[in-house]
Amino acid sequence: MNSQPELLQPEHLSPRLRWEKLFQWLPPWPQSPLEKGRKPYERSALLKAAIYQRLTRRRFLQDLHRHLLENPAMLAALGLDPYQPPPSVERFSCFLSDTPDDCFQTIRTQLTQSLLHAGAIKARHLGLDSCPVASWVRENNLKTSLRHNRFDKTSPPQADPDARLGVRIHYPFPDKSEVQYFWGYRNHTLADLEAELPLWEITQPNSVGEVTAALPLLSSATATLGLHPQSISGDAEYDVEALLRYIVHDLKAKPFMAYNRRNAQDQSGFRREAQRAFCPANLPMHRHGRMSVKGITYIQYRCPLHYGPHPELLLCPANHPKFTEQKGCNYLWRLTDSVRDQIPYGSPDFKEHYNRRTAVERIFSRLLTITLQEPSVRGLRSVRNHCTISHIAVLLVAWAAYQLGHESKTRFIATLVPNFLSAPPPAFNPKK
Repeated sequence: MNSQPELLQPEHLSPRLRWEKLFQWLPPWPQSPLEKGRKPYERSALLKAAIYQRLTRRRFLQDLHRHLLENPAMLAALGLDPYQPPPSVERFSCFLSDTPDDCFQTIRTQLTQSLLHAGAIKARHLGLDSCPVASWVRENNLKTSLRHNRFDKTSPPQADPDARLGVRIHYPFPDKSEVQYFWGYRNHTLADLEAELPLWEITQPNSVGEVTAALPLLSSATATLGLHPQSISGDAEYDVEALLRYIVHDLKAKPFMAYNRRNAQDQSGFRREAQRAFCPANLPMHRHGRMSVKGITYIQYRCPLHYGPHPELLLCPANHPKFTEQKGCNYLWRLTDSVRDQIPYGSPDFKEHYNRRTAVERIFSRLLTITLQEPSVRGLRSVRNHCTISHIAVLLVAWAAYQLGHESKTRFIATLVPNFLSAPPPAFNPKK
């Protein structure tokens, strides 16, 4: 007996058509060797489901599974069989935890290269920043009771041993800030400040500092994408000698980093004449030889009272606190030229370029709306894949909007699919 056709076919539903229009611009999944075991789902279909989860702001995999179970039209839009149950929560979890991050990075790189070649991203003015990603562990929930110190950095959470202790700034009021400890990771991002789109990203545990992640972030992005930026901006955390030298000498770009006073030597009260240095008490200091630290050469001078022939002086004439707390003052006469001397801190041009850095905050604001900071998985690989999929979702929306003629809506993460992909195309021809 012939089976009767279904009364309602999945392709008759408009949501499927809108999402298929978006997913047609997603690069294909990289080829991977066949593995033994149960019949796998198409990796591209699972990636589409993960992107759909981000854009519809569903945090937990259980919510995604329940939604797909009730909407067979979306299963068809994702490339799955609408007449079969959707993949289980365990399948989605294994997809995030077992898939190498290089596969997701390949797709993200292809989307970025497409936007660069089409001219949607100029990559002239770039910005560096990072975003905290708290791990889903009970130590981060202050409502839970623990028998041990929840923020002891020597004992990571058992549920997520890859997480590390970090801090984030919380602003309960506009004029008040609070420091909060948390276990988790940080998503380091290099972004285009004009298009307000991310170019490169990497997720590291909290133990990896921003400057430590910035150097490989810049080198990988410029080498892979062939970038030649004019300027790179960042906050005071990136005002470090090694990073500034790399931007100026290797990338031939202008750094616009906020001046960090902690990275500068306090030279108040010291004086130099010819090859001699004088302490705040106006006494010639004792020369202690040369030293080199991280490629920078100094001449070291020490307190003349502790290391010089002044037995008649029992106290520092300048009443310097270091005379009693330690063995007097220590002054480093720098011989290597400083990159900071080439940066016009405080000039109108510096302020104008540095103010562009706020575009990075808006980029992270859009990433946070698609649950970047709310991973429902644990472990470094899973969290890395979670963050990379969020970046893929942002770039996919931008690439689809540009290709379909909505060039002014490349940043409409939440409204492009429901509002504009269902509308008729603009009058001009879409990009080929």
